[in-house]
Amino acid sequence: MKRILGWFAGLMAFALLAMLLAYGAGFLKIEYGNADRRPVGNAWDVQSLGMRDDVNVLFVLTDTLRAHRLSAYGYERETSPTWEYMASSGLRFGRHLSQSSWTKCSMASMWTGVYPQRTGVLKSSHGLSEDAITPAEIFFDAGFRTAGIWRNGWVSPNFGFGQGFEVYERPPGKAIPRSVRIENPHIKLEGTDSDAVNAAVEFLRVHGNERWFLYVHLMDVHQYLYDEKNALFGSDYSDIYDNSVRHTDEVLGMLLTHLVDEDLLQNTLVVLASDHGEAFGERGIEGHAREVYRETTEVPFVIGFPFRLESGVTIETRSRNVDIWPTVLDLLDLPAMPETDGRSLVPEIMAAITGRKQGEEVPTPAFAHLDRHWGKAQPEEDAPSIAVALGSYRYILREGATGKPNDPAELLFDAASDPEELLNVIEEEPERAQALRELARGYLDRPPASWGEDAPSVELDEAEAEQLRALGYAVP
Repeated sequence: MKRILGWFAGLMAFALLAMLLAYGAGFLKIEYGNADRRPVGNAWDVQSLGMRDDVNVLFVLTDTLRAHRLSAYGYERETSPTWEYMASSGLRFGRHLSQSSWTKCSMASMWTGVYPQRTGVLKSSHGLSEDAITPAEIFFDAGFRTAGIWRNGWVSPNFGFGQGFEVYERPPGKAIPRSVRIENPHIKLEGTDSDAVNAAVEFLRVHGNERWFLYVHLMDVHQYLYDEKNALFGSDYSDIYDNSVRHTDEVLGMLLTHLVDEDLLQNTLVVLASDHGEAFGERGIEGHAREVYRETTEVPFVIGFPFRLESGVTIETRSRNVDIWPTVLDLLDLPAMPETDGRSLVPEIMAAITGRKQGEEVPTPAFAHLDRHWGKAQPEEDAPSIAVALGSYRYILREGATGKPNDPAELLFDAASDPEELLNVIEEEPERAQALRELARGYLDRPPASWGEDAPSVELDEAEAEQLRALGYAVP
């Protein structure tokens, strides 16, 4: 089902005014403790969400956001006060894995709850099958107004990501204020995340009194974009990333402030997540979409309820992006997506909120997947990199690698003794390596989803290809 409607009539003047007001006043200027009018809630309120008919869903996806660089996840720099506030009054998932380090592959898995091997979305030309069932379709069928606002071309509608959205639009880019800096020399994307927030505000102006599901995909961190006010942490490449995270956190705060001002936050389930992280030369690799190590696949995941939990709850059980929508749909008592590899985390949520023990936890392996040949112009043999995270261990299988020191075929890390996961212990733990190797190969042998066997091939026109090149990708 696709209902892609144009809707930006009247947005340009409104957005310009909103942008000027936002930059004039500064983002995140409310005092949350005084302005947040959500009531205090408890486990019963969580269990009762599905009985309510007034709960909206706001999903904010911050592209390229690495969990380890958020103060909400223990980082020493104060990069994410908005994330911290939402976590302190809601849920934070402490060990959360994305399913790829490349946006399109990751988002196809997130939206379907299905691992990349089964979605078939592994190469630059692959699209999401129209037969896949997405959360937006389920929300629409349940009577929600559905809107998606995106700035990353890998999630454009021609790749199948508009399914279920009445509105699925890239916001028009505005002139960037002089106080804003873009420090990634490979990125030439028009506009800023303020444009996405302004488009979201306009959608809420029109449909805020109805029941809605709103997806906002932020890109300023991907662009290493920040403003003078948030130039707090230095000027090298890694520092600039932190500046951008802080800036984008304020943009998120602007959107949440609008929900407070319009009395919408107390009727909204807020879901904050990311598609992948970012590397800073830990193993001679920078950026993302190259490998599936810790730095590019460990991402944040926070849920804010239409009420405040008096003290935020952290869930340390391993969770995954494929679990996000099974969990949200379960919380709202909406129909489940079929064929998912992900599962609802509601049992873990309820146990954590009530302090009730679930019994002995049986660790479940979590997988991340990247075809290292995803961007090749000519069809080549697959070169999958597979990460298996189980307990404190992470095993990496790199099929097609030479096995030389600079091109290892497999690696094993133990975060219990090596939190940065830089020491390969595969020789020291052969039995552990063998068990995880079998899991990785079993993952590659999994059959596709009923709709994933023949992923549609999408031929990009030059304008679309140029938009992706503007993101810094080497698109043929």
